[in-house]
Amino acid sequence: MTTGLALGKFAPLHKGHQLLIETSLRENDHTIVVIYNSPDVTAIPLPVRAGWIRTLYPQVAGKEAWDGPMEVGNTPEIRRMHENYLLNLLQGENITAFYSSEFYGDHISRAFGATDRRIDPDRIQVPVSATAIRKHFRNHSQFLDPVVYRDLITRVVFLGAPSTGKTTLARELATVHKTVWMPEYGREYWDKHQSNRRLNMEQLVEIAEGHCEREEALILQADQTIFIDTDATTTYMFSLYYHGQAHPRLTELAAETRARYDLFFLCETDIPYDETWDRSGDVQRQLFQQQIKADLVMRKVPFISLKGTLSERMQTVNHVLQNFNRYQSIAEHLRMI
Repeated sequence: MTTGLALGKFAPLHKGHQLLIETSLRENDHTIVVIYNSPDVTAIPLPVRAGWIRTLYPQVAGKEAWDGPMEVGNTPEIRRMHENYLLNLLQGENITAFYSSEFYGDHISRAFGATDRRIDPDRIQVPVSATAIRKHFRNHSQFLDPVVYRDLITRVVFLGAPSTGKTTLARELATVHKTVWMPEYGREYWDKHQSNRRLNMEQLVEIAEGHCEREEALILQADQTIFIDTDATTTYMFSLYYHGQAHPRLTELAAETRARYDLFFLCETDIPYDETWDRSGDVQRQLFQQQIKADLVMRKVPFISLKGTLSERMQTVNHVLQNFNRYQSIAEHLRMI
């Protein structure tokens, strides 16, 4: 049996890395990919990067190198350090070919007694590098699989009762940041399907699922950030308001929002209420706002309140986003601003 080996930080995984893996899969019975931790290079956690490879190539054996050497260079000491680490990590594996596009292809393949398979070293087939992608990944999106690209986008969601400025805020911020925003799908669906200003529980599930589907499609057009008007918890609360209960699938989607979004902003009720035929009045707005805030607190979702004019609210959001990294803890980030 032949076994191919590839390694890297995959920060992020791009088409050049995929060329290595796919070539090994074609040429060997078995392929191992070693993924280095490398917190000095990227904040993207190792399990996320390893997850990309496992999702796209389930037949590959991924090895997470949590304690792998971080030194980079072509000195005898650094070469020996990497060789010894890999030989120990993969002891018992008979590596027959090593796949890379870098100088280390020579000494790593010799350490394993394997064939040196140098793939596209001049970056002709895939003219990009992970370093270039890290600087501005939107400019190189054609080299990123959607599975990877979605994990690089910061998802900002705006919550709040009806008539708290969510839609205007999401739209204006998207314009300023030259990116896309996700309108509230529930409003569009309600306009088409409501009966006596009501929807049944199955229809509310369709709203939450439809919103997520549109969001997933739209995110591939986003540049760094996507701004989202409401989430499934809002639909869940409308279900409680209409029916006193929620469909199990809607309850599940609402619970998933905690991990789905990176930043939660709560638009407060300090702006004038816009009375329209499809709304229930300012008293209901105040009640709904209290319920939304209580839900965020009970689920321990960190959120930032937005008050004041549109300009003031946008200034707060931009300040938070200025140095935000979606893989940095929210608590740590908020201490820094």
